[in-house]
Amino acid sequence: MGRWEPDARGRLLRAALELFSERGYEATTTAQIAERAGLTKATLFRLFPDKREIVFQGQARLVALVTTGVQNAPAEARPVELVAAGLSALSDAHTQEHRDLGRTLDAIVASSEELRERAVFKRWAITSAFEQALIARLGDPHKAGVLADLGTRAFYTGGEKWLATDDRHCLADYVLRELASYEDLMRACFTAQ
Repeated sequence: MGRWEPDARGRLLRAALELFSERGYEATTTAQIAERAGLTKATLFRLFPDKREIVFQGQARLVALVTTGVQNAPAEARPVELVAAGLSALSDAHTQEHRDLGRTLDAIVASSEELRERAVFKRWAITSAFEQALIARLGDPHKAGVLADLGTRAFYTGGEKWLATDDRHCLADYVLRELASYEDLMRACFTAQ
């Protein structure tokens, strides 16, 4: 593959996942990733500060999507509808290709303490963005915090279920179904005797 070919970030991600699967995360070097991607090490470091960030590229985009989703919800939206709007925007960015990459990535992240720690930070960043967007819409930090936690949990749990299947449903179907189950659970908890 020539160095002039487009999509350096995608090429680096694919190369990194291949190498991490073959050799393990810790045993793979940035030089090996760059070489596999057909790029120079300098190009890799121009795009990413380290090999870990190759895996988590796109976090800023996800944070922006959840924020925009909540901001763009109708003015009369109920709190749970604001969460659903943020989740829909976040989920709609994930395609079948992301499903395939996610399956590979989950195993790699599970095998590395460094990547697991970074995954926790990513989850926190999404939750924090959700919370700030909800505070702006609801004006209630306590309610916004609880809803952001539930929304993020619905995203991740729905995502796990989506990755475990091969059906034609999109990620949003799983995530919004998960959110609805939390609504039902909360209702049952507060009305139980």
